[in-house]
Amino acid sequence: MGLRTALLALCTGLAVWIASTLPVSSATRRVVLLFDERPELPGLTLLQADLVRTLTSNSADRIEVYNETMDQSRFGSNNYQLILRDFLRAKYADKKIDVTIAIFSPSLDFLLNYGAVIFPGTPIVFCGIDKTELGNRLLPSHVRGILVKREFAPTIEIALSLHPKTERAVVVAGTSNFDTRLLDQATRDFGFYEDRLDIQYLTTLPLQNLLTELSRLPPQTLVFYTTVFRDGAGEAFVPHEVVERVSAAANAPTYGFLDQYVGRGIVGGNVYSFSAHGVETAKLALRVLTGTEAPGPRVYEVPTNKILFDWRQLQRWGISESKLPQGSEIWFREPSAWEQNRTAVLGFTAAILAQALLIAWLIHERQYRRRAERTARESFSELAQLNRMATAGELSATIAHEVRQPLTAMAAMASAALRWLSRENPDIGRARDALDKVVVASHHASDVITNVRAMFEKDTQEKTPIDVNELIRSVLGLVYIDLRKHSVETQMSLGEQLPPVIVNEVQIRQVILNLVMNAIEAMNAAEPRLLSIKSENTGHNSTRVSIEDTGSGIDPSHADRVFKPMFTTKARGMGMGLAICRSIIESHGGKIWVSAGASRGSIFQFELPTSGH
Repeated sequence: MGLRTALLALCTGLAVWIASTLPVSSATRRVVLLFDERPELPGLTLLQADLVRTLTSNSADRIEVYNETMDQSRFGSNNYQLILRDFLRAKYADKKIDVTIAIFSPSLDFLLNYGAVIFPGTPIVFCGIDKTELGNRLLPSHVRGILVKREFAPTIEIALSLHPKTERAVVVAGTSNFDTRLLDQATRDFGFYEDRLDIQYLTTLPLQNLLTELSRLPPQTLVFYTTVFRDGAGEAFVPHEVVERVSAAANAPTYGFLDQYVGRGIVGGNVYSFSAHGVETAKLALRVLTGTEAPGPRVYEVPTNKILFDWRQLQRWGISESKLPQGSEIWFREPSAWEQNRTAVLGFTAAILAQALLIAWLIHERQYRRRAERTARESFSELAQLNRMATAGELSATIAHEVRQPLTAMAAMASAALRWLSRENPDIGRARDALDKVVVASHHASDVITNVRAMFEKDTQEKTPIDVNELIRSVLGLVYIDLRKHSVETQMSLGEQLPPVIVNEVQIRQVILNLVMNAIEAMNAAEPRLLSIKSENTGHNSTRVSIEDTGSGIDPSHADRVFKPMFTTKARGMGMGLAICRSIIESHGGKIWVSAGASRGSIFQFELPTSGH
């Protein structure tokens, strides 16, 4: 029996100890928030968020929050209030509400009129009402509140100090009950400035007309915005959306009185904060819920104003920060590179210092590279000149024939002229004809020498507008003996009215000559031997030249190598001719390639940009 008693006592003690370690179950407190307008409006959303957060995070009890709205600007009739009264009474008939919070004056009036019916015996806490709205009314003992301190004069003073030459003020407000009540308060403050300013109140215009009016304000004007829940045409709006449109349309700086307007287009001002107001209201409601609030009606006026500006609007209107009141907050400032990335800036600075020697070295290397490139260009020019000289050797028979032919003709014609003149009766007519032919032959010899010199003279790197077809004809004139010697038939298809190309004439003539000579050599063992040359406009601001032969063709495995230096399939070739061709064409902004012919042989093609490119 003694053991059983001891065990029972031990279990009882253990149960008591376990129970003492468990949290005490808390009661549920129910709070109704009654908004005069839709709680999704930006300002009310912030007030609600901070109010509810403060309530729930600072209460030992569970807080259950109910949101109700009168939507006053859209449903403001007395009949609607009676319907709302009956609806809420039925809705909360089975709920015990511990405190109701009236947000703004219409909500307080509604609860003072019908709160005893809807929420009998429930304390009322209000917010969003200033001293003027509260007036001299006597509050019942179960009503307490936080007054908002709405002041318009401080913002007016700030605006005038920032714009000392101001002559006119335009006050923008709406026509809802709340709009007009707030405007009445603002009008009293603006009255003190009537001797200094020409004040105009824009309250009765439809919104679009209002924006038009604001877009053509005279100089030295300021705009002050209160609220617009309803415009002059009776259309409902969200004040935060209207202030954005007002400040965007106005050709003058816009000032406001609510911190939530900062960032929506106003310059700033001495503004009051919905968020801070919500926190103070929640603290008062918690004291009521916990019974720590003194009995009887009590009203607290807690300052929540601050001097706040939008940095972007300061920049827009050219307002210097040095002119702002001391202690001003500036939102939306674009941080400097130093503020954004202090570590990165320090690292970047160190990198710059560390790279100073590297930059100096790179400059030295750049100069060295330029010297090397200049040397390479000179070497390439000399190599191209050697290539032209080698080609001259290959064409020596043609050149000799071209020069010998007019010289022989000149000698024959001159001898004939002498015979006609040495007669007893000189035949002046025939002698003149013979001498005319001497002149023609001499011109032909001069042209041959000029063409040869143009082909093989030193390259000056000068680029001029050139007719590609003329270059092709001059090259074929140089090699026609080789063409006859190797029984090569020539077929030309030269495009008409081709635009000129801006090129170095000597270099492009060398390209055509190299390709033609290669084609002739490729057809040594071929039958038939046909050289086809074609020029055409590609339609892409370029001219294409094609040189096709009926030779043995190029081994497909060599197609990608034929334009590389030192590559050749000739027994005595140096492998530089096609490499020089590619360098010349690419230096002119063109391209060159080779492909297989239609039946056999090869087609070398290149494109050059036209003068219109």
